[in-house]
Amino acid sequence: MLDLTYTAPTPKTIAGAKEDWELVIGLEVHAQVTSKAKLFSGASTKFGAEPNSNVAFVDSAMPGMLPVINEYCVEQAVRTGLGLKADINLYSAFDRKNYFYPDLPQGYQISQLYHPIVGEGEILVEMGEGIARKVRVERIHLEQDAGKSIHDMDPNMSFVDLNRTGVALMEIVSRPDIRGPEEAAAYVSKLRQILRYLGTCDGNMQNGSMRADVNVSVCRPGDYERYQETQDFGHLGTRCEIKNMNSLRFIQAAIDYEARRQIAILEDGGSVVQETRLYDPDKNETRSMRSKEEAHDYRYFPDPDLLPLEIEQAWVDEIEASLPELPDAKKARFIADFGLSDYDASVLTADVESAHFFEVVAKGRDGKLAANWVINELFGRLKKDDLLITDSPVSAEQLGGIIALITKGDISGKIAKELFEIVYTEGGDPSDIVEARGMKQVTDTGAIEAAVDQIIADNPAQVEKAQQNPKLAGWFVGQVMKATGGKANPATVNALVKDKLGL
Repeated sequence: MLDLTYTAPTPKTIAGAKEDWELVIGLEVHAQVTSKAKLFSGASTKFGAEPNSNVAFVDSAMPGMLPVINEYCVEQAVRTGLGLKADINLYSAFDRKNYFYPDLPQGYQISQLYHPIVGEGEILVEMGEGIARKVRVERIHLEQDAGKSIHDMDPNMSFVDLNRTGVALMEIVSRPDIRGPEEAAAYVSKLRQILRYLGTCDGNMQNGSMRADVNVSVCRPGDYERYQETQDFGHLGTRCEIKNMNSLRFIQAAIDYEARRQIAILEDGGSVVQETRLYDPDKNETRSMRSKEEAHDYRYFPDPDLLPLEIEQAWVDEIEASLPELPDAKKARFIADFGLSDYDASVLTADVESAHFFEVVAKGRDGKLAANWVINELFGRLKKDDLLITDSPVSAEQLGGIIALITKGDISGKIAKELFEIVYTEGGDPSDIVEARGMKQVTDTGAIEAAVDQIIADNPAQVEKAQQNPKLAGWFVGQVMKATGGKANPATVNALVKDKLGL
């Protein structure tokens, strides 16, 4: 496991406030389940399809159509719960959440209020090297998504696309354990990373497959500790919910604005109204959407078309046995096995594709050297060209081949960068390219010594300066490397220069 120090959060200071206030934040993250079919129908979940083309009779609420649970979606929810070290409930049930949705034809949402499929878990959120915060997950429940209303295609009409209607969502509800905007963004980022490793959600926020409702309140210093002792939410202040956040940057900005808004109201003697709000990124402000509903406002009742969901412990154990290595464990292993720094290991395990790429490159080779090449050379070039690791022109095997040539002494670091550029733009086997283009490093001591002797003979004044100031010996090394086209072995050149100069 990672060697982390658990720390109490530093309360967020709000600039401009007259008094001291602390932020309290809880998140409800809606993560679209990675599944080819919807939660209660066989309709496709493919993103970007023609409007209203991924709609089954159940999704459009045709008379007599009954929902049938998608077992794979249940498995994905269980897998997610196990990945978050959460309790898996062998008994769960679906409820109808009744309220008007213009793009949900049945007039209610099938969700899980009273008996969710996943109980309490936790997420470890790193807030700096070796420092972590533990955020508790209260529950994960399965529910169906609504469709999409479109208002900008005609000045007089709105349109409805039902493709998303019935798509399976996992609503992942945190406890109010988050204490600042940066921590909230880090929590969502870590949750997305875990879901991607598990393969239960692609975490694509811009496509709407992961979005967050953010609950924000402010309280006096010490009130949060009183809540921890009593579990009385009254200590945390009146919360407002900011709906449908799909950007880490916007989540931070919205929390910061909302906290300032609430504090200004309270310091002016007013009261915060519990409500649902929307964030406008163009104006960087939240605005009221509707009064905040409670469970009784939705008239929940058990869905009469769906039997309670009962699963067996043996099935849960089977899913647990198939879990992949998760980010924290992989990072700890990279540090232990490859001698990487905390930072390098964090970068390489940020997503599962990068971690796999690095492991192929580093297999049987110097881990630190491999990490340096993957992070600095490859990632730097991919960022410049706006490419993902999955679209890299240089394969892990090719980059590993370059590192092998460096390690064997066949090429120098400088030649390796030239070779990398050739492989990146033209492709090919690194070893074949080195042979065909005469890029192999000169290791013949006699040839290098002759070059050193010539440079020394041609520069007597520089020799005298170097003998008085040994730091100037580097000038001779540079001249020899230049004379040999960068192919001379740098270590051999350094040793010969020092020997010839009597240093």
